[in-house]
Amino acid sequence: MSSWASVPERPVRPRRRRDTGPAFDLLAVVATVVLVVAGLANMAVVEGTGPALRQGVIALVGLVLLLVLRRVRVRLLGVLGVACYVLAVITLAAVPVVGISVNGATRWIGAGGFTFQPSELAKLGMLLVVAGVLAAARPMWQRFVAAMLLAAVPIVLTVLQPDLSTTTLLVVLAVALLVIGRVPARFLLPMAAVATVAAPLVVGLLRPYQVQRLGTFLAGSAEASNGAGWAVAQARIALAGGGWFGRAGDPLTDVLERYLPERDTDLAPASLVEQFGLAAGLLVLAAALVLVWRLATAARTARTVHGALLAGGLAVLFGAEVAVSVGGNLGLLPLAGVPFPLLSNGGTAVVVHLVAIGTVLGVRRDGARRVLWAAPRRLRPRFVRIAALGVTAVLVTFGTIGWRTQLAEGATLRAAGEQQMLRCRAVPAPRGTITDRHGAVLAVDAAAAGTGTVSVGVVPALVTPAELDRVAAVSGRPVEDLRAAVAAAPPTTLALGLGEVPVARAAELDGLADVLVEATPRRAYPTGDLLGPVLGFVGVATAEQQQRDPALPAGAVVGRAGLEASYDAVLRGTAGERCWYVTPAGVPVAPAPGSAAVPGADLRTALDLPLQRRLTDSVRTSLAAQRNPNAVGAAVAMDPRNGQVLAMASLPSSDNGVYGPPVDSAALAAAQARPGHPGLNHTTQVAVPPGSTFKLVVASADMVQGTLPAHQVVPTGASFTLGGHTFDNWRPMGPMNLPQALAWSNDVYFYQLAARMGPDPIVNTARALGVGSPTGIDLPGEAAGYLGSPDGAEPWYGGTTVILGIGQGPLQVTPLQNARWTAAIATGQLVTPRVGLAVVSPGGVETALPVPAPTPVPFAGVLGPVRDGMRAAVRAGTAGWLSSLPVDSGAKTGTAQDGSLPDGTYDNWTTLAAPLDAPTVVMTTLVQGPGQGANSAGRIAVDGLTQYLAGPPGP
Repeated sequence: MSSWASVPERPVRPRRRRDTGPAFDLLAVVATVVLVVAGLANMAVVEGTGPALRQGVIALVGLVLLLVLRRVRVRLLGVLGVACYVLAVITLAAVPVVGISVNGATRWIGAGGFTFQPSELAKLGMLLVVAGVLAAARPMWQRFVAAMLLAAVPIVLTVLQPDLSTTTLLVVLAVALLVIGRVPARFLLPMAAVATVAAPLVVGLLRPYQVQRLGTFLAGSAEASNGAGWAVAQARIALAGGGWFGRAGDPLTDVLERYLPERDTDLAPASLVEQFGLAAGLLVLAAALVLVWRLATAARTARTVHGALLAGGLAVLFGAEVAVSVGGNLGLLPLAGVPFPLLSNGGTAVVVHLVAIGTVLGVRRDGARRVLWAAPRRLRPRFVRIAALGVTAVLVTFGTIGWRTQLAEGATLRAAGEQQMLRCRAVPAPRGTITDRHGAVLAVDAAAAGTGTVSVGVVPALVTPAELDRVAAVSGRPVEDLRAAVAAAPPTTLALGLGEVPVARAAELDGLADVLVEATPRRAYPTGDLLGPVLGFVGVATAEQQQRDPALPAGAVVGRAGLEASYDAVLRGTAGERCWYVTPAGVPVAPAPGSAAVPGADLRTALDLPLQRRLTDSVRTSLAAQRNPNAVGAAVAMDPRNGQVLAMASLPSSDNGVYGPPVDSAALAAAQARPGHPGLNHTTQVAVPPGSTFKLVVASADMVQGTLPAHQVVPTGASFTLGGHTFDNWRPMGPMNLPQALAWSNDVYFYQLAARMGPDPIVNTARALGVGSPTGIDLPGEAAGYLGSPDGAEPWYGGTTVILGIGQGPLQVTPLQNARWTAAIATGQLVTPRVGLAVVSPGGVETALPVPAPTPVPFAGVLGPVRDGMRAAVRAGTAGWLSSLPVDSGAKTGTAQDGSLPDGTYDNWTTLAAPLDAPTVVMTTLVQGPGQGANSAGRIAVDGLTQYLAGPPGP
């Protein structure tokens, strides 16, 4: 090494000396101070004054060394270079033994409260020594080999740490010195070829986080979701969110900056822009460019080749560091772990850079002052101006991209930055009330009724002792218990439940910022089991409901059955949000703007509560007289003009209050254990044989087909025989026409009619009247019933047609389907039943729900004889008990054998329309009981029609 140092350097004879004095160096010093001060300002904001003062002391030492070395003579460069190089090599070799490891890399040596990074010193040592070797008066091949060997030692030792970013910079520095040192291409090209072949092998030396960084960049940093991609995304948010003059001191920015990793090192430029604005970012870019050009100028005006190579190499190194750092912050280059020189935190790096700059300024001061664009001599460094121009172009481009990022994406990125800081908790909306047509409450939130409770919670990370004291006073829980619960809760908890208090005391907790008071989502049904299957119940959304509506928040309480399910979207309202700003670890630090819950709308139904009570009580009385504990009863009253359902009794039933939430498990289990399936709506979900009420459909088919004229008298009797099978009448009867046969429900008449007409007219007419298909009512889970036909899979015989004529055989209907065909025959219109009548907004605006238009019955004009038979049944037939009422009504009764019932038990039906000439109500009742001689379905019809005629209660 000494033989190389003893060789005198060849002076570069300047063309013209021009001493402009020390002021010319002031630009470099000012630019250096700008970068150091900007870095300290950024540290003070993001890390605090303590770390900033510590870094400031280190930077002050470096600035003193800069000023001292500014007066160094060129002849001392060799000594300084050897000292730096030897110290760097020794400490690099010591790192694996005594070094400090971070993230799997061992790069630092600890000394008291400070750490030292030898690889940073290696930059200066290698720069000084290699520049001196290339400047020596030796044959080129000797200088080349010596330079390669000297450069290889710190590069290999740095690779072993591993420190890929510093290794890359050392390689760049070595190559730059060889190129600007005018090493011939015959030496450089073989070296480039070897490097190209060996490059893939470098991947094997990368640590997982380094591979991730490289992969993130190649896959698109801004879109990647892994660590490096997230870091780049945060850098872009910071760059876009700073505006022109930054947001330092803004509490929101204080939280946002915590999301920026390595904000004082690798991503310090992004942090600086976030805190002090794009103006500060452009200022440090300008300062960096000034330094690059001052270093390049020193390379062109140095007195010796050694000094020129030193200045040129540092210009290239400094420019490369700045370009790679800024490019990584913008996501245009991989995040290579290259800090911005002088701006980023790092005591060793700051001191080394300041020493290097001071050394170059000393070289420049010691050398001849030359104009930058002076013609180069043969031994003058080459490509230095081109490199400076390249760095200038890159940094100007990067600055423009940063400005355009703010301009084009600023609002979007700022919104993304704020959104990532938010953690929100859904606030359930008060559920709308369900009322009858007169406004009587049928379903309501317990809290809205003033009878429920509210849940009380706190934000553990923010709640104050005074707030806990207040919660303890209101809830009655010992404050020590509350404090223990808060202390045990994870700091990331948004809402820690502390129990419930009555609604009446909820106001005592108003105004407490970190206390959450939410109404417990419990539904109350004031009418008990009166409308259980119709109203349905609410509960936590099932997985299927969540899949159908992904917008539902987790744990949302929704309608699960009945009207609660059908009109859930109306009743549920829109949940609000209670939000907080949180740290990257998820710890709340401050409340954030949320949104108030929008209460659900009320639902006004077509139901008439007095009529509902009267029908239900009548069905209950009838069932109480039956011997079969599994017997069910149902009744429905409907306006045949528009399908409005006025009442819908279904027994057995249950009080849906047991479903909560929370569910009353014991009460629910008891309800489900009761016989008769109390959870089903027996009006819409249970289908049974209709018996003789179906004769209205068969008679309508006859009017369409013309098999037997309506007034043709037909002999009947006690039975009918077909194919050796005898079908009995319910009692012996004489000759009758169609209205008479309907009035007395003459089975033999309809046996003969069905046998003569055949099955197809009956089936076709039944389908036209809605038999065998859902009615379309606005309630979930409606049964379609069943209507067989000769075209079906089951065998069809002549006897099948005969018994179909009296409503038996392959036929099952719901009470609602029965009421619907009764209404269609009475009015000539097939309606779609509806329970919902109107929606009332929280502001009180009522909007009628859309009603499907009635479908005209195509054969309505020929149904007069059928209606005559219904009227005759009331005046002098099987429904004579209706004749005492002050209304001209028409009806049909029926008693059907049901294989699902015990012997001696039947499905007993009555269906009526009143007033028959212009019906306003259709009522169909069903009770399972002994049947003939005990058909209590008729008494239910009388009770229901009596209540209907009495009208709604007065004011």
